[in-house]
Amino acid sequence: MHADQVDVSAEVVATLVAGQFPRWRGLPVRPLPSTGTVNALFRVGPDVVLRFPLRPFADPGLRDELLREQEYARLFAARLPVAVPEPLGVGEPGEGYPGPWSAYRFIAGGTATSDLVGASDAFAHDLAGVVVALRRIDTGGRSWSGTGRGGPLAAQDAGVRAALAVSGALTDTVALARMWDRCRDARRDNPADGWIHGDLMPGNLLVRDGRLAAVIDLGTAGVGDPAVDLMPAWNLFDSGSREAYRRALGVDDPTWERGRGWALAQAINALPYYVETNPVMAAIARRTLRAVLD
Repeated sequence: MHADQVDVSAEVVATLVAGQFPRWRGLPVRPLPSTGTVNALFRVGPDVVLRFPLRPFADPGLRDELLREQEYARLFAARLPVAVPEPLGVGEPGEGYPGPWSAYRFIAGGTATSDLVGASDAFAHDLAGVVVALRRIDTGGRSWSGTGRGGPLAAQDAGVRAALAVSGALTDTVALARMWDRCRDARRDNPADGWIHGDLMPGNLLVRDGRLAAVIDLGTAGVGDPAVDLMPAWNLFDSGSREAYRRALGVDDPTWERGRGWALAQAINALPYYVETNPVMAAIARRTLRAVLD
């Protein structure tokens, strides 16, 4: 998917595990199928999942980022109504893989899809409960860090316009540009930042028996504009459950429009980038862009 992607094999993973986590030495290691765009996943025995960043050179602070992700997982675990990944450790670079990697307790569940839960008001309420619980966690005076999602939408303007410029054959860029202008300029009456997951994509939501079982992948979690976590209204839910999600969260019109803007920004950047390399992500992007125009 990425020009600078590092591919890692199960054999390399087994060697790294044996050297750094001897308690798991000898357990079977197998790759897990994933349509994610950031990590390669491996299961070790029945209880452990390993996450190997596909681009370990992209961030010189990657190890600190992985440690911070595990810190947030511990913070959220006691405060959210569903499971989050339980940290088990951070691995170091070794032969065959040049960067740090992380280990978590495996959580059973299927991946959310629009076909499976997109029309489920119950699932919309489950997810809204997670977002409400995140908002209630004390930020300790923190605010948006200045990078990543959660700041003013205007900071995404150049990227969105660049993506629109190369997507004319893929989607209705004229209508999307008009919608983007509207969302970008939506006011923010309450400037207080709150805890956000930041990447509530279908692939980061686990389902058991039709209900939300876990929220995974906390790599983008942090403090910022709570409107970011409205993205599932468009990337997952149909019109009916979209309204159920909104009612459960009780958001005002400007916040809703900013959430729509975050969904649009994520999708229009993903569509041209993944259209050839990740059909699942491209399909979610197309669905999202149709929904934001409803």
